[in-house]
Amino acid sequence: MTTRPGEAERLRDLARLRRVRDRIDRDYAQPLDVEALARGAHMSAGHLSREFRLAYGEPPYAYLMTRRIERAMALLRRGDLSVTEVCFAVGCSSLGTFSTRFTELVGVPPSVYRRDAADEAAGIPPCVAKQVTRPIRNREARAREPHLA
Repeated sequence: MTTRPGEAERLRDLARLRRVRDRIDRDYAQPLDVEALARGAHMSAGHLSREFRLAYGEPPYAYLMTRRIERAMALLRRGDLSVTEVCFAVGCSSLGTFSTRFTELVGVPPSVYRRDAADEAAGIPPCVAKQVTRPIRNREARAREPHLA
């Protein structure tokens, strides 16, 4: 089976994008920016952003912030760290930006989430709590009810 040159390039781009996504998943707490991610993937920042959005439905920075907010939710559910400590632990450098993004994705400010989440998640295994509380990037999308089989 042979592939056309355009298809081969597309497959190489997809492999690079997967490596970028894996790096974001692994290093979310590190200072990451689109330019650095693009350099690591041997792409321009604009090309990376366009292709990443096509492949994963959101640009790399939005994906990074979603990962950070997911991790912040888990840390806030534990209840042993302050909102400021959680903000810096997940790689955000601005408490205001963190709180704004958290509120956009989760629907409540991190301080309210921290206060209420401990009671709501009591007795639920962390792996289930993570899935049920996953933030939704698109505000128009409705959260799906968890399907328990």
